[in-house]
Amino acid sequence: MSTFLGIGLGPIQTGIFMAGADKGGFSRIVMAEVNDELKNAVNNSGGHVTINIAAENHVYQETYSNVEVFNPSIKAEQEKLIEAASEADEIATALPSVEFFQVTAKWLLEGFLQNPAKHRFIYTAENDNHAAEKLEKSIAKPFADTYYLNTVINKMSKVATAEECSRHGLEMLCPAAGRGHLVEEFNKILISRCDGIETRQVKNLYVKDDLYPFEEAKLYGNNAIHFLLGTFAKTAGKKFISELRQCPELLDKARTAFIDECGSALIKKWAGFDELFTTTKFKEYAEELLIRMTNPFLRDTVARITRDVPRKLGWEDRVIGTMRLLLSQKVQPDVIAEGAALAAAEEFGADKAKVISALTGLWPAPWTAEHQKVMDLILEKVK
Repeated sequence: MSTFLGIGLGPIQTGIFMAGADKGGFSRIVMAEVNDELKNAVNNSGGHVTINIAAENHVYQETYSNVEVFNPSIKAEQEKLIEAASEADEIATALPSVEFFQVTAKWLLEGFLQNPAKHRFIYTAENDNHAAEKLEKSIAKPFADTYYLNTVINKMSKVATAEECSRHGLEMLCPAAGRGHLVEEFNKILISRCDGIETRQVKNLYVKDDLYPFEEAKLYGNNAIHFLLGTFAKTAGKKFISELRQCPELLDKARTAFIDECGSALIKKWAGFDELFTTTKFKEYAEELLIRMTNPFLRDTVARITRDVPRKLGWEDRVIGTMRLLLSQKVQPDVIAEGAALAAAEEFGADKAKVISALTGLWPAPWTAEHQKVMDLILEKVK
């Protein structure tokens, strides 16, 4: 009998790992979830979970059955999860942050100790480049045949409220869940390699020898352009990013930033590593993503995309980090700098002194020539 254990019951878990486990034919699908309302809703439905999948021209549903949900904060239910952890062949963590690993690791460790020789794969999906290493450190005990794997997830998803589900014809996770999960149809998830990974059962996971170049392509490509699109849409007074499909000049600008700026720099840096980092393949990748990002059936809001601007203007993050990558590869960040200026002016005020003060506070000391170059490029675009 094969067992899959998922930790966290958000749309990344249901739309990727639960879906992949269901298609992989696991005998048991067990979930750890601290929200009792959600736990009870799934269990009272007979273990049926339905998600909404946004294709290019419609939304359809998939339902997964025989799902068991337990709350790790309840002692008796934690024991059930410890048992599941001891038996699980594959585990996926999809928590809001790696900060939750310290708590999760305690009961996972108890389960692993009950079956220390078990061959198990653990997929970490916390949007942290080193989540796997951090979880392994939190477990703090070696198990020879346990493998902690990082992921690169370029799949868009959201939680839809009950009102949104009713208004837009979406299915709730289950009748009493009070919410639905909406995920895009794209489902190619990258994972790191380990011994025996070819025996995995979870479907739609693709192995790469080194994830780092793909992590950079995501942060300094996908994430940078997604935020740029959101910034353009906000400036244009749009509510949904899909409305940019009626603004060809803004989409063309984003296309230039994606292919000629981000793409050129990433190709220069990672040439020969993978076919993605070639002119033809990266252009195909960018064009496909621009379509996916503006899919009207995802109902992705500009407010969501452009939230938390100070973090996104951080030195290592999707905007400034992308500008720095471009400069390191001798590529001029023209449109990306424009997006940075628009975001900074919107957040801090369209005044160069205010922008300088705010960004100086966000970026690490000491101040270098690189800091000044990035600042100058942004200030040139502040109006």
